[in-house]
Amino acid sequence: MGSAAVGPDLHPLVGGDAVETLFQALVTAIITGVTLVLAVNQLVLSQELGSLSDQRDRLRGALDYREDADEFVGREGVSPAEPAAFLRELVGRIGEIGERAARRASNAGSAGEREAPAAEYAGSVSERASAVMDSLSGRSFGDFGMLWAALHYDYSRQIQEGRSLLHDPDVELSAEARSEVGEIVRGLVLFGSVREHFKTLYFQRDLIDLSRALLALALPALVVAVLMLLYFEPGGFAGGGTVGVPNPVWAVSVAVAVSAAPFAVLLSFILRIATVTRRTLAAGPFVLHPELETGASFDAPGV
Repeated sequence: MGSAAVGPDLHPLVGGDAVETLFQALVTAIITGVTLVLAVNQLVLSQELGSLSDQRDRLRGALDYREDADEFVGREGVSPAEPAAFLRELVGRIGEIGERAARRASNAGSAGEREAPAAEYAGSVSERASAVMDSLSGRSFGDFGMLWAALHYDYSRQIQEGRSLLHDPDVELSAEARSEVGEIVRGLVLFGSVREHFKTLYFQRDLIDLSRALLALALPALVVAVLMLLYFEPGGFAGGGTVGVPNPVWAVSVAVAVSAAPFAVLLSFILRIATVTRRTLAAGPFVLHPELETGASFDAPGV
């Protein structure tokens, strides 16, 4: 429409074979695209189906994990069930151990010089954990900001650094420092496991929302495209134009926008899922993103 307002007269081009070819392609694309997306969606969600024994094993595994996490955090009761609160508590405990280890090494004076690598490691862990906790504040599951903060916690690098300290023959650690580094690594492993679980749940939620959005948009988009194929005639519009744009151009532009709406929604969901997937290609002590430094931003992008 903008080009019609400031550029050459497009009225002669609106109609005939051009519009018919365009909307024939849109009808085919809408039907094919929605069918493929829903088929993939059902294939992914079908993994939730299973026998009673399968569901019982999944529940037992989840309860075993929660007991391990409660033991690590030091809770007498049970940890929070809400994902963001659970992550805050888990990360807070990791940061607390790191802060305690760094403070103990700094107070040890010359006797703590041999533990300088462990103290530096613990300090970086504590600093990073504090940033993650601030980012998780006020978040809830389904909020992309919660997942984005978890994705930017480079636990893989910290697991690798912690394991290197524990197994490096050139680094002498006291029994207390070794225990603290081991506890940090244990907490990071617990964090990595639950982050992958929350990522999977987020993907499933996004796929469900994508299916619902496509189903809601596909029918009106298909109706508009079919109506344009059957009934559109440029000569049937009264008046010359609106705000300098011929009325037939308005009609075609609006119809194209409505027909392309499902693809715009699909692109937004795929961009978000692809962003999350790229950040979590590997779990554990494998650093695939060296650009994730300590000062990386935790703010979620607008995707």
